[in-house]
Amino acid sequence: MNAFDTLKQIIETRRTTKPGQMNGKAITNEDLQEILALADWAPTHARTEPWRFFVLTGENLQKFCEHHAQLYWANTPLESRTETKRDALMNMGNKASHLVISVMRRTPEAKIITEEEYAAVATATQHILLGATAKGIASFWSTGGMTHHPAMKLYLELKDDDLLMGLIYLGYTDEPAKEGMRKIPLEDKIIWI
Repeated sequence: MNAFDTLKQIIETRRTTKPGQMNGKAITNEDLQEILALADWAPTHARTEPWRFFVLTGENLQKFCEHHAQLYWANTPLESRTETKRDALMNMGNKASHLVISVMRRTPEAKIITEEEYAAVATATQHILLGATAKGIASFWSTGGMTHHPAMKLYLELKDDDLLMGLIYLGYTDEPAKEGMRKIPLEDKIIWI
């Protein structure tokens, strides 16, 4: 298989696996380090490299999930919050091996617009997902819960210009991969000029 076919297979077989479908098997630190090294090769305007990653596992992952649930409960209006959602947030990491919190760290002195920094970190995050897929590791990029709430930003001690991009749960699964699909045909998305 040539390099393009290998890359094509990895991209086309990447799937979202919810943390509850993971089996609790641990990812080695070496494998995780290799995956994060791929993220470091994302394109970056003016070489600002705005991605930052918090990596949690074991007891620290469980504590984060508990704190995430507490943030949700404390910062959601009484009429909107549910015990079901709080409990789901609390248990998100039960079967995951690691959680990678993806953050955009702004570099204002470089005068790069926010959208370009955001795109760079989104690409770095996608590199994590593709690296995980290549290693047979399941992944879930979550932007739910309190991800975009100011309380989470405060909890993580992020700067004003920083942006939490998502929570990436990583682990192994025994579930078969679902078949991929797209709703809009590719030819409807391309304009040849």
